[in-house]
Amino acid sequence: MHEVSNGASGLVEAFRAQTGRQPAGVWAAPGRVNVIGEHTDYNDGYVMPFALAQRVLIAAAPRNDHGTWTVTSLNNRSTKIFRDADLQPGMTGWQAYVAGVVWALKEAGHRIDGADLVLTSDVPKGAGLSSSAALECAVLIALADLNELEIPGLGRAKLARRAENAFVGAPTGLMDQAASTLCTAGHALFFDCRTDAAEQVLLDTRSSGLEILVLDTKTPHALVDSEYAARRTSCEEAARLLGVAALRDVTDLDAALAQLSDPVMRRRVRHVVTENARVLEAVAILRAGRIADLAPLLDASHESMRDDFEITVPQVDLAVDVARASGALGARMTGGGFGGCIIALVEAGDSNRIGDEITVKFGAAGYGPPTHFTAVPSAGAERLE
Repeated sequence: MHEVSNGASGLVEAFRAQTGRQPAGVWAAPGRVNVIGEHTDYNDGYVMPFALAQRVLIAAAPRNDHGTWTVTSLNNRSTKIFRDADLQPGMTGWQAYVAGVVWALKEAGHRIDGADLVLTSDVPKGAGLSSSAALECAVLIALADLNELEIPGLGRAKLARRAENAFVGAPTGLMDQAASTLCTAGHALFFDCRTDAAEQVLLDTRSSGLEILVLDTKTPHALVDSEYAARRTSCEEAARLLGVAALRDVTDLDAALAQLSDPVMRRRVRHVVTENARVLEAVAILRAGRIADLAPLLDASHESMRDDFEITVPQVDLAVDVARASGALGARMTGGGFGGCIIALVEAGDSNRIGDEITVKFGAAGYGPPTHFTAVPSAGAERLE
């Protein structure tokens, strides 16, 4: 447990103003950034995210009427009410992520009584930093505590994913919710998407004299749904043609590529197989405490996403190129692609300078201004006291 932050204290005051009573507690769950491992999750592969300091905070208390939930978003300045009868998959609006968690818990056989919830978030929306997973995981740990449910961390992550997949209708993997739930401060999470095995790997950038810059290009995620589906279908068809359960099982890349006649499919396979190898190498590097050696892996990952998986856009490529030219040790796009964020490994104190350099180059190219911050590997979902 941690002492209540100023943000949490302000949320308690907002809860009292909204409901006229004291909350039973305040809970938090973070967004995440993926160090390396893109489009490997649905290929039964490996990923390595860490939790951000940016979080969703929720103050909550039980209600006397057991089948009603109210949720107030201070960011949206709106309050939504839903009841048992409203818990139907396909609900729209931001409150669907909250209602979906109630639905997933009930579907799993848990008794969930009504509650009042007030939330606020500083996780950037639409940037590929998993603001939706942070919301789901914060709601889930709050409701689990209010209803005295003993659900282990991975089980909580899976229930949150169930809410997003089956209730909201977004076909995400487990990485986002696992990172938001399982991560620990100062560590990245090495996660096996086939076995759900998780390992905390030390990522102490400060003692290495380094920082991780996260820059949001503010690029709309154009075509992301259709292109995501196309990439996934191509990977699944390639696995079928190669006679393996998933591309994670390809052990001889050259032999696999020789079996595939379609050049596009060959490129997709090459990305997934080499990206999985990069994740494993990154884990070995961090276990050895050689953080600076991540840099060439970041560069290679970006080139693979750009050339083989073809999921970058000009703004993202420009941001990566300028980061490198301005002194970043390595940089790559992070997230599903077609917009969103880049990460860069930089010398301590260089994040703002490099972020400003990218902003200048974006202006010269006619792009809108990006935003940036220094990312710190932070704690996963927790109750604040």
